[in-house]
Amino acid sequence: MAERIIIDTDPGQDDAVAILLALASPDEIEVLGITAVAGNVPLALTARNARIVCELAGRPDMKVFAGCDRPLRHDLVTAEHVHGKTGLDGPDLPEPTMELQAAHGVDFIIETLRAEPAGTVTLCPLGPLTNIATAFERAPDIVSRVKRMVLMGGAYFEVGNITPAAEFNIYVDPEAAALVFGAGVPLVVLPLDVTHKALVTKPRNDAFRALGNRAGTAVAQMTDFFERFDLAKYGSDGAPLHDPCVTAYLLRPELFSGRHINVEIETVSPLTRGMTVADWWGVTDRAPNATFIGDLDADGFFSLLTERLARL
Repeated sequence: MAERIIIDTDPGQDDAVAILLALASPDEIEVLGITAVAGNVPLALTARNARIVCELAGRPDMKVFAGCDRPLRHDLVTAEHVHGKTGLDGPDLPEPTMELQAAHGVDFIIETLRAEPAGTVTLCPLGPLTNIATAFERAPDIVSRVKRMVLMGGAYFEVGNITPAAEFNIYVDPEAAALVFGAGVPLVVLPLDVTHKALVTKPRNDAFRALGNRAGTAVAQMTDFFERFDLAKYGSDGAPLHDPCVTAYLLRPELFSGRHINVEIETVSPLTRGMTVADWWGVTDRAPNATFIGDLDADGFFSLLTERLARL
């Protein structure tokens, strides 16, 4: 049976690729809806971008909801310096024609989890965890109904990409992350430690472009754009595709490896706010609460992604 998921996202070029991969895999993944959250760019743009990506995938029927426009406790931090002023800079994609759903994204999450049989819906956050935390706060009864959560966020060996200690998604709303990580939901975390190994090298990007369809061309143009940030910052061989690791994990978990460990979120320290304190070496007595992924088969990942993009 297809895994039934809600994608919670702040597109972002890599979010866009994650959504495309999910929508290109209907036999294995059923996307019940997409909720947008403020993160890489403000909410008006993330809600716009999610609809653009659905139309690029040929899925104007997909339900897209706008969620929270700011973190739980602090002002919004965005990442136009990485993703450009629209969040999807690179390709020239048309404005969406599909309508945004009238309901709030948090209400959609709550209502879906209450309506569907318990243990059948997976949450897939690709951005800050504000929508998920807000849903859990408003409706604590839904927490036990979540099958599992597979998210992109955090880091341990790779430390921070927005501060010396913090990864962007967690840093934007660490209070939300602390609530979610402490909720008791089965949790799989795809941190920078693994996503920085999913590098779009030139041959891999050429393979996207060679598909000859709109999705392949757009993905190649997206990675052409945002790789400039990682090349300048890390001197890497290409752009890391962070968020598609979430979708790929749903499709091919055997491509990934990690450990079931304790992960806590720092919310107080001015030096390390937003840090995912991962007990990778088991030096505390804190109970494990997350499967923290550390490695992947990059060639297998890109073979899967290229094969699925060819379907669109």
